[in-house]
Amino acid sequence: MVDAKQIRFIVGVIGNVISFFLFFSPLPTFIRIYKSKSVEEFQPYPYVATMMNCMLWVFYGLPVVHKDSILVSTINGVGMVFEAAFISTFLLYCGGKKNFRRNIGLYLLAEVIAVAAIVLITLFAIQNSFAKQTFVGVICDIFNIAMYAAPSLVIKKVIKTRSVEYMPFLISFISFINAGIWTAYSLIYKIDLYVLISNGLGTLLCASQLIVYAMYRNATPKEEHKTKPSEIEIPGTV
Repeated sequence: MVDAKQIRFIVGVIGNVISFFLFFSPLPTFIRIYKSKSVEEFQPYPYVATMMNCMLWVFYGLPVVHKDSILVSTINGVGMVFEAAFISTFLLYCGGKKNFRRNIGLYLLAEVIAVAAIVLITLFAIQNSFAKQTFVGVICDIFNIAMYAAPSLVIKKVIKTRSVEYMPFLISFISFINAGIWTAYSLIYKIDLYVLISNGLGTLLCASQLIVYAMYRNATPKEEHKTKPSEIEIPGTV
């Protein structure tokens, strides 16, 4: 008979698979960059932010912070590999864009220093295991909620233009499923409060995107000066 711990593991594996495809989803953008040998108007900063998010969750899922959450670490470790590849592509093909490489380097350096400081504080300044989970978990939630909320900024533009051009349905739908799976994972066997908080809110945020999409998918768009959808592309999160 399958017990709650095994069910939690199975749900976590499903979450890993779905999250993998979310991390994989920006690949067409980078194939385009590779073929054109230019980053065009694409921006690297969402991927730099996702790298920070992944590093934090890798640490959170380790037994030193939270036991029985290794699946959180595994998928975010995979996410770090994807983000490193995407950021490297930006560095390679940014051409003569002023201060582009320097700015990316400074952001990455700041992230490494911040994560290192969090790791050191957790390991050496905080002795209680619950306090460790709370310290790291709250920081992880702040970043994860921000990542889920970022695509919701497009809702205003969708309502204004009456066009869903800037809101890819597939990404919003997969993000909704992803958040729902990780919410379920956090509730099975033992409650993981910090995975629950960010992914529970993420489920609601993604649901709001889908509702807006359903409302405006057949609407007549208003004519206005258009911004390339690629300029506001947001990568997936976990």
